[in-house]
Amino acid sequence: MSEREVTTSSSSPAASSTSPAVGRALDILLHLAGRPGLVRAGAIARDLGIPRSSVYHILAVLVERGFVTYVAKEQAYGLGVSSFEIGSAYLRHEPLERIARPILRTLSNRLGQTVHLGILYGAETVYLLKERPTTGRSGDVDTPLVTDIGVRLPAHLTANGRALLSYSGEAQLRALFPRPGSLITRTGKGPRSLPELIALLARDRERGWSEEIELVSEGLRSIGVAAFDHNEHPVAALSSTWHRHYSRHDVDEVREALQEGATRLTSAVSGRAPRNG
Repeated sequence: MSEREVTTSSSSPAASSTSPAVGRALDILLHLAGRPGLVRAGAIARDLGIPRSSVYHILAVLVERGFVTYVAKEQAYGLGVSSFEIGSAYLRHEPLERIARPILRTLSNRLGQTVHLGILYGAETVYLLKERPTTGRSGDVDTPLVTDIGVRLPAHLTANGRALLSYSGEAQLRALFPRPGSLITRTGKGPRSLPELIALLARDRERGWSEEIELVSEGLRSIGVAAFDHNEHPVAALSSTWHRHYSRHDVDEVREALQEGATRLTSAVSGRAPRNG
């Protein structure tokens, strides 16, 4: 037997046994990502043409690693926290920040308020950009903000995070907030249970924007609006924070400006907003 034949025969088992399993695992993750709710293992096997035994084996590994969550009550599966973290890591690349920066700068100067770009990292909001007005009086000039670049805050408390969470399915929300203690507060205000959070997010999604008043810091309020990719999935959110007792604009003006900015960012990344969003 030649050296080439030895190499081929010794590498074939790995290729035949490992590669299909990896491909099937990725197929399952993409399948779950494209579904609005939980999916049963039998449906996954049927839709993807994978043997049921293989589906259960792959799902067990994905659940163990956090990429998939299993909801026993429904006997079904959805994406887990690790899947969200990978998506969030991709979005932290420089191109998104480079595209968004001039949009944020224009909004900040127009509103005279701080404007942020944020993404989800698991159950937290991570702020990638922060723009303050370069001229004129700022609505938060005398109020220190905790929303600096790189800061992480509980997503269910921030307008930025809730604007993104509002497009998550119930399975994903259960994966992100698996225990009652997951819904912490900073000021004693905010949702205390998952059903309460789900109701708030449903309202936010229906109207297309989110708002928090003194959930992160006393005296401050924020509005957040999501921008979307070509699959109609939220990629980031624009938000503005100001002192609730002072603003040169009313809430509707701030919201409309942020919605215009989010539309610009969606277009700049070749995205499209959900038809029902």
